[in-house]
Amino acid sequence: MTLKLRSIFTCTIFIFLFSTQTKAQTTGKFIKASIGYGSSASYYIEDYGSQDEVDVMGGGLYLQGEYIIGIKSWFSLRPYAGAIFESVDKNQNVQNQPQYKVTTNAFLMGGKVRICAPIPWVAPFIEGGIGTSIGKFETFTPNVNFNKSTILMHIPFSLGLAVGRHNSFEIGISGYFHPAAKQSTGVFAVGYTFPLD
Repeated sequence: MTLKLRSIFTCTIFIFLFSTQTKAQTTGKFIKASIGYGSSASYYIEDYGSQDEVDVMGGGLYLQGEYIIGIKSWFSLRPYAGAIFESVDKNQNVQNQPQYKVTTNAFLMGGKVRICAPIPWVAPFIEGGIGTSIGKFETFTPNVNFNKSTILMHIPFSLGLAVGRHNSFEIGISGYFHPAAKQSTGVFAVGYTFPLD
């Protein structure tokens, strides 16, 4: 009897939470603004020789805005535009050796889709899509020498949590993969979503 009551109670709570989420994670149009820290690295496992203690990964400011078209409570389309500005600290102790570094300084634009679990207050999500980067890309390692100001395709991928009563705040990690430059950019960012309807 106790097990049966517990099952009924669990089902009731689940139905209540799901209906609450349907109201919180509504369809419609929204704007999301994000800010965070990005860091770029080469695809390859590199042997830097005597430069093992030198930080070759670029890091810096990440900004992004998204126009959100909520089709279902769990599915949305997200055109986006943003920018990332990175640099690498120069090591003054390295002499007569190449200064390896991987940096991205570019504007990002493209489109992605999000699938979000219908859970109130803390909703995990996953995103993927395709985009274009316009700017300067530098991947200088023992095996790669790419240094161009150009337009490149990138592949965005994100995992995160939408939190709050209306899932307005977000915490997530993203990856922007640039196959032509043989580098990827990892981002940790926070965001806030504003309804337009």
